Amino acid sequence: MTSPSAENALVKLEDVHLSFGPVQVLKGIDLTVNRGDAVSIIGPSGSGKSTILRCINALVQPQSGRITVGGTRVDQLARESERIALRKRVGIVFQQYNLFPHLTVLDNIVLAPVRILGIERRTAEKLARDLLEKVRLADKANAYPGQLSGGQQQRVAIARALAMKPELVLFDEVTSALDPETVGEVLWVIRDLIRDGMTSILVTHEMRFAEEISNMVVFTENGRIIDHGSPEQIFHVSQNPRIRQFVGGLSGGRGSLSDGEGI
Repeated sequence: MTSPSAENALVKLEDVHLSFGPVQVLKGIDLTVNRGDAVSIIGPSGSGKSTILRCINALVQPQSGRITVGGTRVDQLARESERIALRKRVGIVFQQYNLFPHLTVLDNIVLAPVRILGIERRTAEKLARDLLEKVRLADKANAYPGQLSGGQQQRVAIARALAMKPELVLFDEVTSALDPETVGEVLWVIRDLIRDGMTSILVTHEMRFAEEISNMVVFTENGRIIDHGSPEQIFHVSQNPRIRQFVGGLSGGRGSLSDGEGI
C-alpha cells in the first residue's frame, strides 16, 4: 500500500486470496506496514478485516499469495512449532478477553513468558507488574478475571500480549464487546502504546479513534481493499462515494457497526 524501503517493512501481504469453502473472503489483498506504523482497517461487516489479521498471525492460511512478517514467509509455515515461533513475535488481542478464569491477573500475564519464552518466574513477575502499571491496573495483580469489569479484563489481555515482547500487535475489534463507559479506558491504553512506537494494526469501528492514532487507514469491502491513505484522505477528502457513505454513517464516533461474526 505504501512504498517503504525493504528494511523498514515489517508486514507485507501480496495478492492474498482466501476462501472458506465456496465463500471468497479475501480477493487479492495487498498491504504493507512499516515498523512503527499504526494502521487502522475499517469497513462494513463481512468485508474481510478480521481475516486479514488472522492471516498475518497464521491462524488461517490463504490459498494463494504471499505474507511476510519480518522476513518470515507466514503463508508457508507448515508446522505448529513454526507458527508458535511467529506468535512469539506477533501478539493479537481479540474481542473476547480469553483470560483464564481460575488464574489471577498476575498469573494470566506470567504464564506465556514462563512456559513459552522460558523466562525465569521472578523476572516474568517483574515484567507483569510493570505492564500492569502501564495499563493502570497495578492494584489488580491478585484479582481474578471475574472480579474485573470488561474494560479491565481487556486491559489485562493487552498486558498479556505485551508480556511476550512482540514486534507487532494486532487488535481485533477490542472494544466491540464493551459497554460505552469502558471503551475509553481501553482506547487510551492503545493510544499510549502507539505513541511509544509499537507497530500496530487495528480492526476497528471506532472512527474518531482511528482518525486520531493512525498514520494509515485502509478501507475494505467484499474481500478487497478499496482505498487506503492518511486519515485526512479517507475520512475527509475521499472522492470514493462508498467510503463517503460509510464514514458519514459512522460520523457519530463509535457508530452502530459490530463485527461479531469475526470475518
